Amino acid sequence: MKQSSLLNTFFFGALLIFSLFVSTLLKSAETSNDLLKVKWSFAGLTGKFDRASLQRGYQVYQEVCASCHSMQYLSYRNLSQKGGPEFSLEEVKVIASNFEVKDGPNSEGEMFTRPGRPSDKFVSPYPNVNASMAANGGAYPPDMSVLVKARPGGANYIYSILMGYEDPPPGFILDEGVHYNKYMSGNKIKMSNPLMEGIIDYSDGTETSVEQMAKDVTTFLTWAAEPHLEARHKTGTKVIIYLIILATLVYFSMRKLWSRIDTKE
Repeated sequence: MKQSSLLNTFFFGALLIFSLFVSTLLKSAETSNDLLKVKWSFAGLTGKFDRASLQRGYQVYQEVCASCHSMQYLSYRNLSQKGGPEFSLEEVKVIASNFEVKDGPNSEGEMFTRPGRPSDKFVSPYPNVNASMAANGGAYPPDMSVLVKARPGGANYIYSILMGYEDPPPGFILDEGVHYNKYMSGNKIKMSNPLMEGIIDYSDGTETSVEQMAKDVTTFLTWAAEPHLEARHKTGTKVIIYLIILATLVYFSMRKLWSRIDTKE
């Protein structure tokens, strides 16, 4: 009797955990039901980032997005860290040196500008929020550091927005400076279409189609929001394997233990 009760409790707990896991997946699917679905390399329990795509995505961000959008939580040295774009340290030094950073005060008490260093944060295109809104018709270009995590649908949402620009249907009224996007709430967006075929030249020779650029920059933004994703996936896989082995050992140990007790009784 005790053995049966223990086994029932064990299986009920396992079923509860499985149910919570499935409900989380279903809820995630519901929030992104109308978005474009992409088979991302970083998705799933064992997902990993495509290094080449991350490096191309940084190029898209820097040459297209960085003129309006900041990434205030990233430092240039993050571009060389394991699990990210993994640029070499020398490449990162060159990347950082292309930017002017305000520093100081110096020995005379004055602020000055200097070439960027790997330890510097990504340089923002505007000095403050008001300046960014004034330059963009009153709209605030959101910081992109954690944009993927801040939007329902995550990577699919960002990708869908970038791919969703098209001419409005007949009778659809747009205010001046507003654009039609079939994946945006209300189908209206103030940001003009940022991607056009051939707008940049990839350093690795990859064709710069709108779809390719959208995938690459979305991959980069996903890494920016979750820089430790690969390490977390590895840890999660190990934990699951450990728990499965532990649960199996506990099950058979308790089964053997209670069988002895039942025999004695």
